Amino acid sequence: MRKIKIAPSILSADFAAMGAAVERLEAAGADLIHCDVMDGTFVPLITFGSQMVEALRPHTRLPLDVHFMTVTPWEKAAEFVRAGANSITVHAEACGGRAAETLRFIRSLGVKSGIAVSPDTPVESVLPLAELFDKLLVMSVVPGRGGQTLIRATLKKAETARAYFASKGLSREIEMDGGITEANAADVVAAGVNVVVAGSTVFGAANMAETIARLRGKR
Repeated sequence: MRKIKIAPSILSADFAAMGAAVERLEAAGADLIHCDVMDGTFVPLITFGSQMVEALRPHTRLPLDVHFMTVTPWEKAAEFVRAGANSITVHAEACGGRAAETLRFIRSLGVKSGIAVSPDTPVESVLPLAELFDKLLVMSVVPGRGGQTLIRATLKKAETARAYFASKGLSREIEMDGGITEANAADVVAAGVNVVVAGSTVFGAANMAETIARLRGKR
């Protein structure tokens, strides 16, 4: 049975108290800290840069899971690794013809590599790159905004990817990000996802630890 990991997105945290936020997440049983990096070009919003990752690093022992929603992601990868990132995921749509090169470069930095697909991107377009990435991130909402509703058609992408990895004998993580709540988390996991990104669901919870446990399936 796959271990289900919960990766709360700090996009939903209080930006004035980010260090305290990641400490709370670790104490509540989170497995990773999901850091959404937006550049105002690939998506409309701008969030934060490597300095924020560097500032968070002393506050937690959990892996910092950096998700680039940026153009030319290869330009900043090394900077974020130096700041303390443990994995870097880039969007297929932002890489153009350089996806394979970018994934190889990220791995050469000594961290895990990931590739993300937006809702309109067929997952089949990135599966041939599976030897080069450790994680597939399936976006279940349009990238760039928090608080959206999960697009249920994206669950099929996770099912397709899980079957593909199994057919090739590959052990790969499948992460899903966007609109995941306690009400639909079981469906997400059933589709083959083993890393659940949840922002507002976790940070808006009355009891963060209990919510994380329920997202993991321990009800």
